Amino acid sequence: MIKRPDTKAQRKKRHKRVRGKITGTPERPRLNVFRSEKHIYAQIIDDTNGVTLCSASSLEKAFKGTGSNKEGAKKVGEQIAERAGKTGIESVVFDRGGYLYHGQIKELAEAAREGGLKF
Repeated sequence: MIKRPDTKAQRKKRHKRVRGKITGTPERPRLNVFRSEKHIYAQIIDDTNGVTLCSASSLEKAFKGTGSNKEGAKKVGEQIAERAGKTGIESVVFDRGGYLYHGQIKELAEAAREGGLKF
């Protein structure tokens, strides 16, 4: 019998390893990304105070289109950059959440950079 690797467990392991090195401060908060089967979510988090400063997702009512492709990820990246600008956040630490920097994650990051976030 062929055994398939548990990809979710592998991602959790990578994410835990990365989170041991990356933390968000009030001056430079953490941009966290989570990807599900149908949607993509992004949050800007201050880990020192344990507070989410702003968030965006493809689940919101104002969001048009689908969140499970690159176009949806790009829209979420633009939204998070816009909301971060409104709250006065200019630079962040990017936390890819254990996912590969490819596809949806890459599109979200590039759209956030184009929107004015520095990381």
